[in-house]
Amino acid sequence: MSLELPINRRDMLAAGAVALGAGTMLAHAADSLDGLPWIDAHSHIWPPKADKFPLAPGKTEKDLSPPSFTDDELMALARPEGVGRVVLIQHSVYHLFDNSYLIDAVRRHPKLFRVQGMIDDRQPNPGARMKELLTQGVTGFRITPFILKESDQAGWLDAAGMQEMWRTGAETRQAMCCLINASNLPGVEAMCEKNPDTPVVIDHFARIGVDGQFKDSDVSALCKLARFKHATVKLSAYYALGRKTPPHLELIPMIKRLLDAFGPQRLMWASDCPYQVQGGNNYRSSISLIRDRLDGISESDRNWLLAKTAEKVFFYA
Repeated sequence: MSLELPINRRDMLAAGAVALGAGTMLAHAADSLDGLPWIDAHSHIWPPKADKFPLAPGKTEKDLSPPSFTDDELMALARPEGVGRVVLIQHSVYHLFDNSYLIDAVRRHPKLFRVQGMIDDRQPNPGARMKELLTQGVTGFRITPFILKESDQAGWLDAAGMQEMWRTGAETRQAMCCLINASNLPGVEAMCEKNPDTPVVIDHFARIGVDGQFKDSDVSALCKLARFKHATVKLSAYYALGRKTPPHLELIPMIKRLLDAFGPQRLMWASDCPYQVQGGNNYRSSISLIRDRLDGISESDRNWLLAKTAEKVFFYA
């Protein structure tokens, strides 16, 4: 199934975002992707010092765990496994809505990174802010009820600003990337019904398996989103799911159900570093589950899971 979109206003806006800069691209020609075909669709980074990139209110450098995880530290783990590009995810706990550190990484390495940022949908004109950020490499937005007070979480998708974000995403191709639990899937499904042209990404299998169980009803609810042609799922955060330790083979039955529902063109592997490289977990065991251990799929299917889906969803501009 192709995810190519017809040339329309969305594509014109996206084309304008190539003002990421040809001159800048030439300046970073040293960021070679030769021999590094894979894309990690989900990793956090942060600097060890908060002088240039201040932390969220109430946070200090002592709260950072690990104390440092820069783009250089990330790529030192990724490159030996064949990963040349990464989608950087805004860390709401440390930087909330300040995307500047991730945008700076794109500015320095525009071939290597794209950003899944965050904006405050309760502030005026979130759609205009989305379009501004597109020109800086922000091709998706993390949306989640988890940053709200528990009393406000039930209506997290109902706010006018959130509705504007979904409408804008249909124009710009910027994905609504949902950090949710399986219980939130019906609300996302309703938004997909209302906004069928908006790209939607479900992070971390909708956290199915975080309690060690892969409930059939939860997996079925996630598979229901496959009827929306712009819905995709990240195969990620293995450290937090199932047995929470390598080799993560207990995730394969769920992955195969998702393959049957979505097809490989709408699934993408991701690590969720640095959390995937703490304790007994590591980067190799994450990518190895898809690259080396997932049987019964073609080389073409594996290329979609490890690169082409993420490229289509996030590296279009």
